[in-house]
Amino acid sequence: MSPPLARSVTGDALVIGGDEGRVWLRKPAGLPVFPPHADPDGDCVLRRWAPRAGPGPWPTGFEGGIAHRLDNATSGLLVAARTPADLEALRAAFRGGRLRKFYVLRSSGDVAFGERVVDAPIAHHPRRKDRMVVQRGPRTGHRGKWYLAWTRLRRLGPATWEAEIRTGVMHQIRAHAAAAGLPLDGDAIYGGAPGPFALHHARIVGPDWASPFVPPPVPLRGDAPCACGGRRLAIAAGEFCPDCGTFSAA
Repeated sequence: MSPPLARSVTGDALVIGGDEGRVWLRKPAGLPVFPPHADPDGDCVLRRWAPRAGPGPWPTGFEGGIAHRLDNATSGLLVAARTPADLEALRAAFRGGRLRKFYVLRSSGDVAFGERVVDAPIAHHPRRKDRMVVQRGPRTGHRGKWYLAWTRLRRLGPATWEAEIRTGVMHQIRAHAAAAGLPLDGDAIYGGAPGPFALHHARIVGPDWASPFVPPPVPLRGDAPCACGGRRLAIAAGEFCPDCGTFSAA
């Protein structure tokens, strides 16, 4: 049985909706989640959310109850906890790999497969702080420890892919996709083709709950008929119609 979707969905530019223990936030591309180190007073999701966040107290790195991060260039869904107890439950689910996180990405990589799981460990680059490396063998150069990571890549259409992850390592999708021959367009760090960068967090599914689906800002085209006369697309553990904007959980 599929987890229930969140019952409340709003038209707020920041708050998408929520349920008893969680609030769904919308992050635009280019906006950091937390204040930048170079500009502690700069704009970020936390600054916009803080006036409405629960009182906490929140642990360092999880201010406002925000339970995870997205890279600055990544758009889409963020999950915030309503209370410290809700945050600890979310963190435990993240640590235990019990959350399925679905992303949409653009890559011009030319590969023969339509679906692939990449589960090679990831570590920090031995010299570059802005890059991660995927383990290709026992002598792969790296810094620090190897982190277990699991990414499933599935073709949605021309140059458009879904990535499902159940772990949360820095640059995981970007590094795993590049290792599979699918560097993200606009991602010069991992060898992507020139063009706009597009990585979007569309939905998260927990053991007994699920967020709303946040439509990605990239063109999509489905292949199954929709009641509106358009075409539905299997995505993010459900079906989405780009023509009418409806989403049905699987």
